[in-house]
Amino acid sequence: MIDSFCFTPENAEKADVIVSRYPANRKQSALLPLLDLAQRQNGGWLPPSALRFLSETLDVPEIKVYEVASFYTMFNLKPVGQYHLQFCRTTPCWLRGAETIENAACRHLNAKMGETTQDGRFTLSRVECLGACVNAPVLQVNDDFYEDLTEATVVTLLDDLRQGRQPSVGTQVKRQTSAPLVGRCTLVS
Repeated sequence: MIDSFCFTPENAEKADVIVSRYPANRKQSALLPLLDLAQRQNGGWLPPSALRFLSETLDVPEIKVYEVASFYTMFNLKPVGQYHLQFCRTTPCWLRGAETIENAACRHLNAKMGETTQDGRFTLSRVECLGACVNAPVLQVNDDFYEDLTEATVVTLLDDLRQGRQPSVGTQVKRQTSAPLVGRCTLVS
């Protein structure tokens, strides 16, 4: 457990710029970007000490900082692996086979949803809509989106990450942005 947290000098400068964008009596409006900055500094998660630090920095009750950090799935209140796999499970992804994609990833990594692999490299999470519904099913890995996934492409993606290769982001079926794919409308039952 991390007992204390403060921004690095570089991130303190970034935080000052972020806070300066808001009126002095509304500096709490900087909470979301500062939570993101703190999480990135701390390896992808927010320890209680970071929440306390932001509470003091923005003069916001600590419970309010916790409420915001625990509401959004983009913030993690426990450590995550090097690769945070966030599986979209809203209706479009579900209809296009998100459960199959999840199951393939869990089998391939020998981990359950909500867990981190034994080597600490992969954390598997379910999230709400990732906003790429037309290219469902979608998986977010850290800051990158992988779309139009199949069991085979998710396994290839995981193998590439495991080998230190950067997979091609975006659609995995070479579609042009969100253009329709003729003849590909499969519902999973």
